Amino acid sequence: MSASLDPGNRSDAPARPYRDRKRWAWLLSVAVPTIVLIGPLLMLRTGDARLLWLPVGFFYLVAPLLDLLLGEDRSNPPESAVPALEADRYYRIVCYLLVPVLWAAFIFSAWFVARHNLPWWGMVAMVLTAGSVGGFCINLGHELGHKLPALERTLARLVLAPTGYGHFSIEHNQGHHRHVATPADPASSRMGESIYGFLLREMPGALRRAWAIESARLAVNRRSAWSAHNEILQTALVTLALWAGLAVWLGPGILVFVLAASFWANFQLTSANYVEHYGLLRGRRPSGRYEPCLPRHSWNSNHVFSNWALFHLQRHSDHHAHPLRRYQSLRHFDEAPQLPTGYFGMFTLAYFPPLWRRVMDPRLLAAVGRDASRINLDPRKRAALVRQYGLADEPLEKVAENGC
Repeated sequence: MSASLDPGNRSDAPARPYRDRKRWAWLLSVAVPTIVLIGPLLMLRTGDARLLWLPVGFFYLVAPLLDLLLGEDRSNPPESAVPALEADRYYRIVCYLLVPVLWAAFIFSAWFVARHNLPWWGMVAMVLTAGSVGGFCINLGHELGHKLPALERTLARLVLAPTGYGHFSIEHNQGHHRHVATPADPASSRMGESIYGFLLREMPGALRRAWAIESARLAVNRRSAWSAHNEILQTALVTLALWAGLAVWLGPGILVFVLAASFWANFQLTSANYVEHYGLLRGRRPSGRYEPCLPRHSWNSNHVFSNWALFHLQRHSDHHAHPLRRYQSLRHFDEAPQLPTGYFGMFTLAYFPPLWRRVMDPRLLAAVGRDASRINLDPRKRAALVRQYGLADEPLEKVAENGC
């Protein structure tokens, strides 16, 4: 039974002290990434390279099945319990523990590939596996990078370094959160846009925007963008140090593997961005400013297993409406559009664009009342999509003027 955040349906004064029933489940966010070690360790024991595909099979087949079997959890903590919940250091320590785990898993993957003769398809499995480690790095960097304490922001940059995505915290916090669910945001996918077209817009667009934001910050303080104060360059130096160390230790050939795994890791972020805001559009006020980001501007998922494995990343509607809120206290909103499954399953769906459109386009149209002025449409396909679905529409100039 979901607990709506409407004051009429919310209990701020529980009859007994609140107890987080998910408290120990968050350890899965530390344990699940270690699954990447299973394939290599089993191969070391048996010599069977086919076992390298076990972690890949888990993430793309078993995890979606677990989401289906375990279902959804729409419960929310009472607001009266949130201050104590957010002050509890246990939840932060869980995040801190994952930082060395992810670094060790990434380095282990590189060592394993360099020291063992693998068939080409075994190498592909290891690229996907190490890329999954990097994907968990970005997810953890997302959680830590939003927080105010300097330690957490430093750990965020550290955990983003292995795959060379150190610009993420700046771009995400100051770029994506400001422009989310608008045509100006390269990290918000549009209806009619495939994930592969989105990739070509999102990755370079995110890097350009991060650099522009950081350059502007430094300019205010009369510092060069190429100074040691540039946080993007600071993290890039950690990346270069790691990659150079791996090349010296394991041979320069390992850099091919590291670059391939890093691309796949960063593509996991692209996949998340694609899923999280597909087609959703914030309204524009007469002043020209967009309305504040509300829960209806992000796709949400309450599927149990993937939320426990990803620090509640899938309660994305509350995250964008309240970005400083910690993972353990993120809430379900009844008005937020809901995904049919968790991210593990949604990523696989996104990789097959015809299947994605068949599943998600009807959900998007239902969420916005089939009103084209409330949809972030791919401008190249706008006319075709309006005709295909018989949408209520306005001229583009009027949409830009009035919003939804």
